[in-house]
Amino acid sequence: MSWGTLFYTIAVLGRAMRADTGVGELWLFGSFTAGLFASGLVSPWVGREIDARGGRRVLAGGSVLAALACATLATAAGPLGVLAGWLVAGVAMGACLYDPAFATLHQIAGTAYRHAVTALTLFGGFASTVFWPLSQYILDTAGWRMAFAAYAVLHLVVCLPIHLWSVPAGRVPHAPVPRADAPPAAAAHGGPAFWWLVTALSLAAFIGSAVAAHLIGLLVATGLSARDAVLVGSLIGPMQVAGRIMEFAFSRHVRAVAVGAFAFALMAAALAIMTQVRGAWIVALAFAIAYGWANGVMTIVRGTVPAELFGHRDYGALLGRLAMPQFVVKAAAPFAMTLLFLVDPDRVLSAYALFALGVAGVVAYRAAVAAARK
Repeated sequence: MSWGTLFYTIAVLGRAMRADTGVGELWLFGSFTAGLFASGLVSPWVGREIDARGGRRVLAGGSVLAALACATLATAAGPLGVLAGWLVAGVAMGACLYDPAFATLHQIAGTAYRHAVTALTLFGGFASTVFWPLSQYILDTAGWRMAFAAYAVLHLVVCLPIHLWSVPAGRVPHAPVPRADAPPAAAAHGGPAFWWLVTALSLAAFIGSAVAAHLIGLLVATGLSARDAVLVGSLIGPMQVAGRIMEFAFSRHVRAVAVGAFAFALMAAALAIMTQVRGAWIVALAFAIAYGWANGVMTIVRGTVPAELFGHRDYGALLGRLAMPQFVVKAAAPFAMTLLFLVDPDRVLSAYALFALGVAGVVAYRAAVAAARK
């Protein structure tokens, strides 16, 4: 519900919002981008708060802020209301999406943490599947303002009670202890391995955001029809879920670090395939399968690999510091790709640029693992 109402709604409700509030596309998506920047800014504090006091207050507070954001957007009358709504939504995202949930699960799931992260992402993988059609239905029947009003109520009557009921109050005292060979906290949070992992995960976040925003245009530019491009794009979501199901099934037999290496390599391979689509839908289909699988597993990698590389000490703070640059590049990626299109109208160079970033991600991830093992 948090992903579906805070992150995915703009794709369906954005056009109606612009028409009714009188704001331009640049202002609307600029406000959304500002919200993502706000998410990155609050992420380190959120992680430290969960380490110190547990996740209950943070997640519950995130649901309250999410309700406030949806209510603000539902009543927005102009540019300032739109900007305020998305800024509050950004802070809410930082407090109730994956990273704070991962940090909370780290405290309450114990040795089943990796399994719990995978199970959580299985639900998250259906956010757009559920909320895109639901938003379209409410838009068609009652308007976009009623959609946001309904989502505000959902956060207060569903998400908030679940967080208050299911998450223990205070820090859980039986959290996993650090590995015996884990580096000191200062080294884990600021050494070469940390910065290489920041680079790798940020590159993956940039690619994911850029592809999500521009995939249809990139595929159409290769000669694929718009209809086939949309069909190919629609397969990525189910492939993400398929990848997570396989991780869930085999996580006990494969280390998280090995899964991360596979995810980065598969993402680079998928982007290499995208450069060769050239109007062939079967090649585009191969891209969608590989990319969706890699992107789905990458979410699990974000939550599990840091524990294997650095141990469990101050894990919420670690996830928060890792999340901050990812939110920033995620916000900047669509605009950066748009700028690249200005010098690459055929979008051939753009596809190869994404592939180069994928290869750089593989290199950075391998460097992070090698540095952590020294």
